[in-house]
Amino acid sequence: MEGSNHTTVTEFILLGFTANPKLQLSLFVAFLIIYVVTLVGNVSLIVLIFSSSPLHTPMYFFIGNLSFLDIWYSSVYTPKILVNCISEDKSISFGGCAAQFFFSAGLAYSECYLLAAMAYDRYIAIATPLLYATAMSRKLCLGLVALSYLGGFINATILTSETFTLTFCDGNIIDDFFCDVPPLVKLSCDVTESYQSVLYFLLTYNIIAPSVFILATYSFILAAILRIRSTEGRRKAFSTCASHLTAVTLYYGSILFIYSRPSSNYTLERDKWTSMFYTVVFPMLNPMIYSLRNKDVKNALKKMIRRTGF
Repeated sequence: MEGSNHTTVTEFILLGFTANPKLQLSLFVAFLIIYVVTLVGNVSLIVLIFSSSPLHTPMYFFIGNLSFLDIWYSSVYTPKILVNCISEDKSISFGGCAAQFFFSAGLAYSECYLLAAMAYDRYIAIATPLLYATAMSRKLCLGLVALSYLGGFINATILTSETFTLTFCDGNIIDDFFCDVPPLVKLSCDVTESYQSVLYFLLTYNIIAPSVFILATYSFILAAILRIRSTEGRRKAFSTCASHLTAVTLYYGSILFIYSRPSSNYTLERDKWTSMFYTVVFPMLNPMIYSLRNKDVKNALKKMIRRTGF
């Protein structure tokens, strides 16, 4: 395509999920409920962990930080989705799209690293329980959380700068509910091999590498559990990992489903529903995953309710 046919894109149009007004209203109600539950659930879990001394352990420190990240993560997408459901103007400025893209990638990568750090925490707790408090010091926990954010946002900066220097010559309509790699690549006419190499590098470094680390860590955890002689001890050790395993499976599964395939195999209509799961639904599920079957959290909640007089 000739350079004279290129036009400068100043804004994008987010098509969202449907153009049907009745369905848009239903989606608005559904997403509003999800967002409110997400905020209430994660804020409540953070407050509970902060205020209950039995939960002042490395494991709950990481869970609290995961809840904080999920509040931020959900807020990158849901307010814009809600506006688009009730507004005829579905545009987003070029700068707004880049900002959403940057925070989306940064928080997604940070969550991958944080889930890996939580796997390491579970290994130390099970393999060396007597040294757990010393090995997982506050300084180490703070460092792992800080490195998770640092690694996530450094790589998000690389991806954002590479993506938004592409030439968007195939219109400005994004068949999705947020600014993401697949629909933006579809609009570009100068996706080079070097850009594809950057995508594969970031996929490997931020998603595949942490997932391999988690799998390796859980192989060591399984070996440690099998060395426990009592059945009750094995059950208790495994139960401390069940919530984390559930979260890892849901989160990594949905991300790898979208981003581990060649761009020629992208089906935007199908992938937007998959991406909705890890961007909007998953942050709502995390507090439930880490609390519904957790006796420590339940006991802390009961004590808080008794203290407040409800």
